[in-house]
Amino acid sequence: MDMDTPMYDAAALKPRRHSVPVMVGNVAVGGGAPIVVQSMTNTDTADVEGTARQVAALACAGSEIVRITVDRDEAAAAVPHIKDRLAKMGVDVPIVGDFHYIGHKLLADHPACAEALDKYRINPGNVGFKEKKDRQFSAIIEMAMKHGKPVRIGANWGSLDQELLTHLMDENARSNAPKDARAITREAMVQSALLSAARAEELGLGRDRIILSAKVSAVQDLIAVYADLGARSDYALHLGLTEAGMGSKGIVASSAAMGVLLQQGIGDTVRVSLTPEPNGDRTLEVKVAQELLQTMGFRVFVPLVAACPGCGRTTSTTFQELAGDIQGFIRDSMPAWKTRYPGVEGLNVAVMGCIVNGPGESKHADIGISLPGTGETPTAPVFIDGKKAATLRGPTVAADFKQMVLDYIERRYGAGSAGRTAAE
Repeated sequence: MDMDTPMYDAAALKPRRHSVPVMVGNVAVGGGAPIVVQSMTNTDTADVEGTARQVAALACAGSEIVRITVDRDEAAAAVPHIKDRLAKMGVDVPIVGDFHYIGHKLLADHPACAEALDKYRINPGNVGFKEKKDRQFSAIIEMAMKHGKPVRIGANWGSLDQELLTHLMDENARSNAPKDARAITREAMVQSALLSAARAEELGLGRDRIILSAKVSAVQDLIAVYADLGARSDYALHLGLTEAGMGSKGIVASSAAMGVLLQQGIGDTVRVSLTPEPNGDRTLEVKVAQELLQTMGFRVFVPLVAACPGCGRTTSTTFQELAGDIQGFIRDSMPAWKTRYPGVEGLNVAVMGCIVNGPGESKHADIGISLPGTGETPTAPVFIDGKKAATLRGPTVAADFKQMVLDYIERRYGAGSAGRTAAE
């Protein structure tokens, strides 16, 4: 199974909303292309080496587009050097420049930055104010056209166009059936993105170079805004719950909001905006985005490891340790396996803890083990392709099963596997 093939029957999912395809570097967004995983660095972009290392780590984890902050001259000047450093590292991931307030000036003053970036991201709420707004917005769009770059026009709940919001609030107050303020704010979000996109088109930027987003921090608001935005346009859409939060809160909120929208066929690229722990692993947001898309059946990134949750029958931690060991080993190995074992991302592994569901779940996996629960005979049957292949015993059960997984991967996905399959 390749990464573009859904895991489940497509009939169970609502068809993807039609959107105009956009090329971001060498990555297709929208137009029926696989939903793209994005991420963003949190380094000082002026730190060339540190930013390049983090971009490389995010790309290695599976981020297909990476956004960096371009907030001042030093950051803009660093961008082409970051791209050069990444090229030397063998990393060819599209880089997006995140511009606020002075993007028009930075792009004009640093043409090498404007050329090196693969996409510009601008916020219509802070691209300029009063009489400067259209002039500065136009300058960025014209720069994008000059360099042949796509633009993400990203409205944000926390920096919404106040003139537009005030106008809509006043209009609503005069209505015979006024709506609540939250609904008007959502409408302002949608209009901000759509009006800005229309202006970009008036200036000459093609629809195939425009991506829209409208990020809010509440789950139900995000669902409502994107459902409306999707119904009123065919632009490619970037999904993300802004300020999602830290740890399980951020993961649950992002998954709940984007899961509903993705199920409705809305969304062409996603980012899970997690607040990292101090000195935490920035790649966690990539892993969560991948797992969301994979568990919903839209993409396949890494082999799945099914493991039981544990209960009174499984007082031993062996199955937990083995499941964690296998999952970690697989994820760490995937960058190399992608080229060595084509199709390995579709592998299913089961690590079960007792006889209740263990044998049955293991039979459903490509390769699975049913470890002995509390009071059970200390044997662990292993099933391969639905059939019992071995019974493991003794203190080396974990190591023996791990080796069997490696042998299975080599046999099924390694060089010559197609020939052996045909012969069999």
